[in-house]
Formats: sequence, C-alpha cells, structure tokens
Amino acid sequence: MRHSAEQMIIDFRDPQAARGWQAIDDRIMGGCSQSQPEYIDSVGLRFAGTVSLVNNGGFASIRSKPDQWNLGAYSGLKLRLRGDAKTYKLSLRTDLFFDGVSYQVAFTTEKDTWQEIFLPFEAFLPTHHGVSLTTVAPLNRQNITSYGLFIADHQEGAFQLDVAWVKGV
Repeated sequence: MRHSAEQMIIDFRDPQAARGWQAIDDRIMGGCSQSQPEYIDSVGLRFAGTVSLVNNGGFASIRSKPDQWNLGAYSGLKLRLRGDAKTYKLSLRTDLFFDGVSYQVAFTTEKDTWQEIFLPFEAFLPTHHGVSLTTVAPLNRQNITSYGLFIADHQEGAFQLDVAWVKGV
C-alpha cells in the first residue's frame, strides 16, 4: 500500500528530533576531519565542520541514534535542506552494527538556498567504507534502523548543511 501524500518522518525543527545524533568522522582511523550535529532554533539539524585530507582522512559524518522506521509505504524521501554548494550523502542502515552496510545516495546543494529534494529508494546503493557492494540485498525499506549524513570525496575545508525535515513520499 502506498501513501498518496507526504508523511513527516523526522521534523528537525523540534529540538527532540536532533537529540542523539553523533559525529563519526575520519578520526576513528587517524584522520583530522571533525563535525558536529547541532540543533539550531527555527532551522533544524545543522551538520557542520571541516573535512581534512591530513593522515589519509577525508570524511565527516553524523548518524542518528538507533530506532525503527518502516518506510515500506513510500517510494523515497524528501528533504528540506540548505547547503553550501557541496555534495553530501544521505545514508540509511538496516542493522544495528556500528560498522555495517550503509545504503547511500548523493545529492548536491545550492549555496545558501533552501531546497526540497526527492531521493528515490532505488537510488540508495549498498556501501561499506565508501566502496560499492554488489552482493548485498537491496535496501529493506521496512527495517530502517538509522539515518546518516556524510561529506567525503576530497571536499576539503569547512562545510555546513541544515536539514529542516525528512518526509516519506
């Protein structure tokens, strides 16, 4: 059964929705990048920091606390966001492993402009440490356990991404 209308999944304008998100940067492997999730009043969740290529680094990310979301009724996710003209990735996980498979899709932001972007579930590809996996089952939309935001791909320097909400479409 498909929903005919959009459904709010995460409303980051509510400070409770931004709680429990944590940074997971390349520092876990000796890099020097750093990021921070932060609630900003009247904006939502801010993912900001600096990507450094020092010590073979080059990525920053944040991840939600584990929970259960059944997105089986939707064909994708719509996000309201404001960025800095850099490319980011939204990731979804279907397990509780810290270092498990991540289903990711990239999107590019416009500088200092609020956008609504649609990310179809069939565009989410399974990855592990940024490497595409070809022998893993497709995303199970009925068993989402966490969301994440990434910046990588040699985009060195400061970054900032604001996300107001995520809706199922």
